[in-house]
Amino acid sequence: MSTIPARTPGLQPVGPRPVPVAHISLPDRLGSLEAMLKALLERWSIPALRVALGAVFVAFGVVKFFPGVSPLESLVEATWGVLTFGIVGGQLALVLTAIIETVAGLALISGVFARFGLVMLAIAFVGILSPIVFFPGELFTAAGPTLLGQYVLKNVVLIAAALVVASRALRGPARSSR
Repeated sequence: MSTIPARTPGLQPVGPRPVPVAHISLPDRLGSLEAMLKALLERWSIPALRVALGAVFVAFGVVKFFPGVSPLESLVEATWGVLTFGIVGGQLALVLTAIIETVAGLALISGVFARFGLVMLAIAFVGILSPIVFFPGELFTAAGPTLLGQYVLKNVVLIAAALVVASRALRGPARSSR
């Protein structure tokens, strides 16, 4: 005797019938591809941005460990001098900046210490943007921003990137489901 139940005449399986691939319209196919791309971006875009942001800070931080390599040396030294009322300057200012930027970058790259890296970046951004207030003559001319000014102003994009990364990395209260 067979243990397979007999089909009841007239009853059909419940659910949509599969549509043959040849009958799927081009807009539907494009919509499916777009949905797959969106899912991929939602999964990987912010981690990629976090790693890229970290890599930029490691690269710009490491060069400050080597005297004469960074084009910002004099600006970094002068900014630390103003921010610390002359207590920190010279090579110490460069080393401290190099440490802050490199550690922040490595923390972001690791992912494990991303929140710590974001705090370090927040501290770094204060110093990075301070020359706009303290040394506008070094950064801007009547014709527009100097090369040094452009170097400082590009940090607006890095700040926006850090905010996006922070939106994923920071913990907050659980969202209520309404």
